Amino acid sequence: MNEKKKRPESIVYIDGKHLPEARAKISVFDHIVLYGDGVYDTCCAWAGKVFKLDRHIDRFFESAKAVAIEIPLGPSALREVVLTTVRKNRLRDAYIKIIVTRGVGEKPLLSPYHCRPSLIVFAKPFLRLSGGKEFEKGITVKTSSLRKIPVECWDPRIKASNYLNHVLMRYEANEAGADDALELGTDGYVAEAPGYNVFVIKKGTLYTPGENILMGITRETIFELAAEWRVKVVEARITLFDFYTADEAFFCSTAGGIFPVTKIDGHTVGDGKAGALTRRLNDAYWELLESGKRSTEVWT
Repeated sequence: MNEKKKRPESIVYIDGKHLPEARAKISVFDHIVLYGDGVYDTCCAWAGKVFKLDRHIDRFFESAKAVAIEIPLGPSALREVVLTTVRKNRLRDAYIKIIVTRGVGEKPLLSPYHCRPSLIVFAKPFLRLSGGKEFEKGITVKTSSLRKIPVECWDPRIKASNYLNHVLMRYEANEAGADDALELGTDGYVAEAPGYNVFVIKKGTLYTPGENILMGITRETIFELAAEWRVKVVEARITLFDFYTADEAFFCSTAGGIFPVTKIDGHTVGDGKAGALTRRLNDAYWELLESGKRSTEVWT
């Protein structure tokens, strides 16, 4: 019997070296292990080009500055590390993650002082969450009984490594038979989904929350595409009523692009299939990645 050919071990950048993944390690006493104390960003390469790499690096540095972690490299050097990591893994289409940890302190205690940060970059074959039959079917969503951490406690513009709130929301949804969760703030308004921004479409207008959310780069790209087509986008306070009565709805993220929501809390969205504007946005998004117009060449 022929066994499926195993992919070579990934090469991971960690603290100045590119190492096979089995040797790429951090201390068990690192604050990211003990307390989830670190920040990250996720970007993707498509057709040999990293989409909006500089925007992702800028956001990564903003997150680190907001939590007072000093990244060991400058933006230009980090940019080259990302590209080199993709090259070393011989990937044209890649899922890329950049992580900086608080590091190891003098004692394994909560104090954030006297820690030496670790910088990690890895690239895996692209993880597409929706496409083909999955896109046509769309996803089913359940509104979480949990609530998103309010901005008064944690600014969601910081891409923090502690995702337990999101993990538990998705777990609850999956256990209930749904594909994913919808997150409400403590005020009862829709915020986002675990790792995604959310949109609803009504009479050709896009509506999306503008508060208590991660300012996603895929979300930003949707704004740009809509502006090119003169399609109106409104940042608004969105309720469950808006989702239940929407003509179309979708989630978006770097790790999947755009994927339609076809059912939420037992309510069918629109006609239960990906809508026309959602399809148009999805097609345009992938065409943009394929074109490389807003991307950085990996293989130069």
